Amino acid sequence: MTAEGGGRVEDMGFWAIAGLAAVLVGMGKGGVPVVAMLSVPLMSLVMSPVMAAGLLLPIYVVSDAFGLYAYRHAFDRRVLAILGPAATVGIGLGWATAEVVPEALVTGLVGLIGVVFAANLLLRRRVPVEPQAARVLPGLFWGAAAGFTSFVSHAGAPPYQVYTMPLRLRKEVFAGTSTILFAYINAAKLIPYWALGQINISNLKLTLVLCIPASLAVFAGVRLVRVLPEKLFFQLVTWALLILSAKLVWDGARGLAG
Repeated sequence: MTAEGGGRVEDMGFWAIAGLAAVLVGMGKGGVPVVAMLSVPLMSLVMSPVMAAGLLLPIYVVSDAFGLYAYRHAFDRRVLAILGPAATVGIGLGWATAEVVPEALVTGLVGLIGVVFAANLLLRRRVPVEPQAARVLPGLFWGAAAGFTSFVSHAGAPPYQVYTMPLRLRKEVFAGTSTILFAYINAAKLIPYWALGQINISNLKLTLVLCIPASLAVFAGVRLVRVLPEKLFFQLVTWALLILSAKLVWDGARGLAG
């Protein structure tokens, strides 16, 4: 048996990679910063990136349900009220331009934004910075960017972090707001992904199996977020954003060159 778009499911190497990708999705939904974004590049080792994104989306949605329960009391209502509607617009733009906008271009631009933002944070980390208010206009822009880039390649975390990190939210609120926002975004992506053929019946059995380690990993992620010191948590967020954004720049440049 062969997974649609790539590797054979009898292959232990395929299962090892798919299982690790599912665990990363679950830990990301538990609030561990950025790790869920590694799942699509990882699965791309054994199948096409487009089919990897479609295969993983239902796993994201199932993991979201557990993440919503874990963070049901820790989130920022104002941030969600600003970013949620904007993300909907971004998803619509992603759907409308799916056949037109090169994925590599979007990937590279998102990575460049993340690199500049993370580098700026690291260079001025010794200077005390007052928390900023959750402003509407920047939130509409970054929310739309998060929806668009999440639709293209599940890479909505950098725009979300660019908007929310200056707000200096508590780590549980930061993680919970992220979990709730992307639970909504992922659910909203189901119909367009199905319409574009990125989700198909032949892979649903595989998806159901991978939902098991992903769901268990959600609670491991929640536990890790709770035990990490606040300062260390946001240092990890910043460095993870920088490293992953640099990879996105590389992937985008390689895709445009090819």
